[in-house]
Amino acid sequence: MSTSATDKLRTAAPAASAPPKGRLSRTRVRAAWLFLLPMLVVLLLVAGWPLLRTIWFSFTDASFSTLHEAHFIGLENYLSYDDGEWYGVLADPQWWGAVRNTLFFTLVSVSLELVLGMVFALVLNARFPGRALVRAAVLIPWAIPTIVSAKMWSWMLHDQFGILNHLLISLGILDAPLAWTANSSLSLWAVVMVDVWKTTPFMALLILAALQMLPSDCYEAARVDGIHPVRVFFRVTLPLITPALLVAVTFRVLDALRVFDVIYVLTSNSADTMSMSVFARQQLVEFQEVGYGSAASTLLFLFIALLTLAWLYLGRKRMQGDL
Repeated sequence: MSTSATDKLRTAAPAASAPPKGRLSRTRVRAAWLFLLPMLVVLLLVAGWPLLRTIWFSFTDASFSTLHEAHFIGLENYLSYDDGEWYGVLADPQWWGAVRNTLFFTLVSVSLELVLGMVFALVLNARFPGRALVRAAVLIPWAIPTIVSAKMWSWMLHDQFGILNHLLISLGILDAPLAWTANSSLSLWAVVMVDVWKTTPFMALLILAALQMLPSDCYEAARVDGIHPVRVFFRVTLPLITPALLVAVTFRVLDALRVFDVIYVLTSNSADTMSMSVFARQQLVEFQEVGYGSAASTLLFLFIALLTLAWLYLGRKRMQGDL
């Protein structure tokens, strides 16, 4: 057999034994679904069933005393009109106050955490003595459980015995102690401050991971050309880490929209700081109105789901250059 014929057989044999591309793709997809199936079943049992049950209760007049005797009432828990008056969650001024508080908390806290997280990540990405120790110290606030950090800050923000008022008065910044968590004009800002202190390390950690994956060639070329570091940041660094920023902001927006623990520990059921989650908890637990509270919980779920889909859509459009 000639050399050319042998070479043809060698090149043709693997091609003949290799499975078709379409079959290989279907096999991989089937294997992926098999691996995901146990997780999907657990997720359906842990999250799907309670969600469906909550949605069902929102269309009933259920309460804790009549949970198994609930009757279907349609959309009355959401919005109803009777004797010239509107009733339901969508007509409740306290609900809309909770929506405003939640949106304000989300916008301000996530914005501050993004800016501060970027600053901390840039500092921690630089080389300096003791960098590993500083990185570990920065993560301490994030490692503390939220309930513990909120309770710790509630003592520090106490109007009579809190250390924060004591320090500010000692420095001459304040003339009299402030009621940080009781004053209607300060309480929501106090909650934002505590959340920013707690969650900025999380944002910094995600941004730092993105910074460490950037190629060094661009920075070496910019250094050789004498380009100012600020211009390098806005023209090179920021565009390259935009996908990581979108992921970090998405996670934080989801957490901020369903905030409960830090607000409840610091200010309990105060209308000045009540979030949508605190409102739903108040209706469910304190007033024992399962139907009404389930309607509020369902609206919170729909609000977060729609906002998340819109955010992901806009983020994808921006990444593709359509925006």
